[in-house]
Amino acid sequence: MDIEKIKAIDVHTHAETSRERPNDKHVYAETAERYFGEEMAPNAWDVADYYRGLDMVAVIFTVDMEPKTAHKRVPNEEILQAARENPDVLIPFASVHPARGAMGVKEAKRLIEEGVRGFKFHPNLQDFFPNDRMAYPLYEVIAEAGLPALFHTGHSGMGTGMRGGGGIRLKYSNPMHVDDVTVDFPEMRIILAHPSFPWQDEALSVCLHKPNVYIDLSGWSPKYFPENLVQYANTLLKNKMLFGSDYPVIKPEKWLEDFEKAGFRDEVKPLIFKENAAQLLGLHRSDA
Repeated sequence: MDIEKIKAIDVHTHAETSRERPNDKHVYAETAERYFGEEMAPNAWDVADYYRGLDMVAVIFTVDMEPKTAHKRVPNEEILQAARENPDVLIPFASVHPARGAMGVKEAKRLIEEGVRGFKFHPNLQDFFPNDRMAYPLYEVIAEAGLPALFHTGHSGMGTGMRGGGGIRLKYSNPMHVDDVTVDFPEMRIILAHPSFPWQDEALSVCLHKPNVYIDLSGWSPKYFPENLVQYANTLLKNKMLFGSDYPVIKPEKWLEDFEKAGFRDEVKPLIFKENAAQLLGLHRSDA
């Protein structure tokens, strides 16, 4: 992975389907496709091909919501395998539902040994508050390994428009619940994913207050970013903001096009596109 040559590091991309089960979409896929206007179809190898064509690197993961939906998850092992075969373009994160308990902790330890570079949590799709002590054994493993944890925050396109929101409860994604985790695991780097509508001020406060917290800008077109998010990205939090698209629901080319019109200062753009993520993820100029 030649950091000098790539244009950007996208810290938020999804493998939505398994290569072994290409037509097996999860229960929220159809409404998400209507909400975002994009097909929820790529597997990890598709993502690799797409990002290689853009001269970008992608942090890639799936979401383990099997205990909530009974839908068979995209295997973490498949994400790892794709990253091994495409080390120039993919950085693998794992997703393990906290409700898996001791077996989930064992899985996380094995995945770390096999090469995952971080973990993804989606409280809305996993029905848990991030500060639920149920999840702490997983955090302990992640923190001990020195890896980052990425948490969905704010509104979720998943379930939007479904009866009862598809059973998805938005309360789980208030970033203030992650604040407890930042205190209890001060050495674990934490990424608050997305502009955190309707809790943007809370997310900015947590990120400003806690040195181990970052914000990724995925899931929304920058033309819809709230003014305070742009203001802090240009000033106090310029070293803690990360480019993310949420691919496939938002294509990175479109995100970058809208970003150029959103009022970000020229001097902070390289930080957001690549430099902040490279530092967070421990990617060096000679990284391979």
